[in-house]
Amino acid sequence: MILKRFYEDSLAQASFLIGCARTREALVIDPTRDAERYLREARAARLEITGVTETHIHADFASGSRELAARAGARLYLSGEGGPDWAYDFAGEPNVTTVHDGDAIRAGAVRLDVRHTPGHTPEHVSFVLTDEAATDQPQAVFTGDFVFAGDVGRPDLLERAARVAGTMEQSARTLFRSLQAFKTLPGHLMLWPGHGAGSACGKSLGGVPVTTLAYEMLSNWGLRATDEDAFVTEVLAGQPDPPTYFREMKRINKAGPAALDGFRVPPRLDPESALAAIEGGALFVDLRTAAEFARAFIPGVLNIPAGGPFTTWAGWLLPYDRPVYLLSGNEADVAAGARELALIGIDDVRGWAMTATAINGWAHRHGAPETLPRLGFSDAVERMRRGEMALLDVRNRAEYLAGHVPGATNIPLGHLMAHASELRQTLPVGVHCAGGDRSPIAASVLRRLGFVALADVAGGFAEYRASGLPIETGEPAEVPAR
Repeated sequence: MILKRFYEDSLAQASFLIGCARTREALVIDPTRDAERYLREARAARLEITGVTETHIHADFASGSRELAARAGARLYLSGEGGPDWAYDFAGEPNVTTVHDGDAIRAGAVRLDVRHTPGHTPEHVSFVLTDEAATDQPQAVFTGDFVFAGDVGRPDLLERAARVAGTMEQSARTLFRSLQAFKTLPGHLMLWPGHGAGSACGKSLGGVPVTTLAYEMLSNWGLRATDEDAFVTEVLAGQPDPPTYFREMKRINKAGPAALDGFRVPPRLDPESALAAIEGGALFVDLRTAAEFARAFIPGVLNIPAGGPFTTWAGWLLPYDRPVYLLSGNEADVAAGARELALIGIDDVRGWAMTATAINGWAHRHGAPETLPRLGFSDAVERMRRGEMALLDVRNRAEYLAGHVPGATNIPLGHLMAHASELRQTLPVGVHCAGGDRSPIAASVLRRLGFVALADVAGGFAEYRASGLPIETGEPAEVPAR
């Protein structure tokens, strides 16, 4: 047997190619839209991809299963579990087979037994792997978003992301029962989860790529749980906010993402076209670092730095119903950025321009570019206390409740587009996060929304905590005047 794991760092997402060394047939599980990556690896290993499948309708990335199956001439195996509301819209296509609990998918001596593991989603399945060339005993389970290293899949996304009201508790109870049944499998089984640390599909995912059922039964709180009510309370508590794009991903993946046939660098705009688009209000994303952006930027341009959590913040902040343009100092970042946007279904990237050229053109017509000043925490707090500044905390709600500056307003960065009206535009706004990564992005969002007097509060809440200044926990004692 041949096993290859692929990992998308920006999504903290794993997919797999499993091949039979004897027949040279192969299966792919949970592919992204980078179909060429799997085809290239199969060619290098002298394998033919004959089957493609996925564990469930994904919420955090655009599935590549449909395109990969079409390009490879393979059969596409999709879950038929969960009822009609969770059926794939393209399940009736000629190369599609729907599978149910107890079915098997084969590639030579490699066998994947389908096991229905609902709870994260109603249609979720896991795949129990047996290498029949070696033994008739199972070797591993590809668990998707059901069981992770150190955690279990979150059952609240149907309600919180897909907005299926009243489903969280019932999904949590379904997940508990699925886990109890799962624990009856042999402890030696290796578990290959679909996500690692950093994914929003759970709250405490481990970073190891593979674990075992026996170890997780010792260490994983979800598998150790034996009381259903206590499990429901724990699994629903403290889950991170699901990015707004999760709902769009569910819709796209149920309908079937459009074929990409490879990632492409968007066209480079000439200076005049780029400037005209900016002046016309087009949505531009500046990929430079926060420090570079702060030194000189065009008002209205969003700053989401390349690399790191770019995909996450792009999914939170960028719309799916209008074109996006990129600004950068190099084509490599543009290519990477366009690829990451495509991984979450944002395909309409119309073009890009050199940042320096765009800024120079803007300056020629409109005067000097703007800057984002940095303000020390003590100065920001003092100005807030005098009523001369609003202090905006863009950390998530759980971070804020665990400790915040008394009097600070909390609007998490992902919700800022929708809730910035809660701030007074007539008052300067000092923006802070935990350590300084999110606040410059937030400042660029506010500037696009029309806020003029902005400052990035240096060091973030970590610096404030270290200063020994007063910290408030829980809900604010008094809502500050706005």
